[in-house]
Amino acid sequence: MRDRRAIDFAQFEEPIRAELFSAERLEQHAQTLAAAQTVTKNPADESALVPRVRENGRVLQEAHALIGDAARQQRAITPAAEWLLDNFHVVEDQLRDIREHLPAAYYRKLPKLAEGHLRGYPRVYGVAWAIVAHTDSRFDADWLARFVRAYQRVQPLTIGELWAVPISLRIVMVENLRRLAVRIVGSQMARQGADKFVDELPPEMGTRPSDLIEHAIRSLHSAALWPAFAVQLVQRLRYQAAGTTELLEWLNREPALGDGSTDAIVQSQHASQAAANLTVRNLIISMRAIAAFDWRSFFEETSLVDAAATRRLRRDGFQDT
Repeated sequence: MRDRRAIDFAQFEEPIRAELFSAERLEQHAQTLAAAQTVTKNPADESALVPRVRENGRVLQEAHALIGDAARQQRAITPAAEWLLDNFHVVEDQLRDIREHLPAAYYRKLPKLAEGHLRGYPRVYGVAWAIVAHTDSRFDADWLARFVRAYQRVQPLTIGELWAVPISLRIVMVENLRRLAVRIVGSQMARQGADKFVDELPPEMGTRPSDLIEHAIRSLHSAALWPAFAVQLVQRLRYQAAGTTELLEWLNREPALGDGSTDAIVQSQHASQAAANLTVRNLIISMRAIAAFDWRSFFEETSLVDAAATRRLRRDGFQDT
């Protein structure tokens, strides 16, 4: 039996997703980021990155298992869940590579950020975070090289940091996938809860539908799951027999729905689902591309040390052949 004790699929964290940038705007952001990031001089000022990476693997394993359970029970799952289910071997490869290439001694040597939401994390991890956020998790080797070169026009990275770019990208993408997977599974559980609630409605619901709904909300133990629950509830009730009108009317007046419109929350949930579908797809495709990419060529293209050596050779009369 799987151990689910420490995994709470009702606690959502925002996906690593920000304004989408063009290649030129991404270069500008790299320079701004380099000017803003400061490195801590306190060796004890470090984050718990390695434990978080291990936890991400465990959460993703459990999310995959729960999605698989739902699929085997012939429950409807979202396209994002299907991407995770069908391509989990790609995710497992990434987790294996991270375990193999993130020795604690190597991690400790990387310069750490002194402030911000990534305080204590390696500076190169912050670089990878920015790239993932502003590309919606799409890997483009040319854009990555341009970003790193632009960053180094303001603040050079160490050789160790340049070699850590690929594993940092992997770690950030796994982090992003974990956040999306928790939302996918949490929303899936909420929809199942709504189905169960509707299936168990008494034939005569009386005149106090709010009591029934409030009981359902309390049973979720999480306000974060309420929107997904409410959307499924609305969709189910619209096709129920007579007697559910009052429930729908109460939902339209429920303050938790924001502007009081069930149609609005349905549209919002559909938009959120579409965004999750796209990001999960981008993550899986990017993970494959990162695994196949020639990272030595990236290092040679972005290393300031290599560039200086090349200029010195040319100055001394050696030409490329």
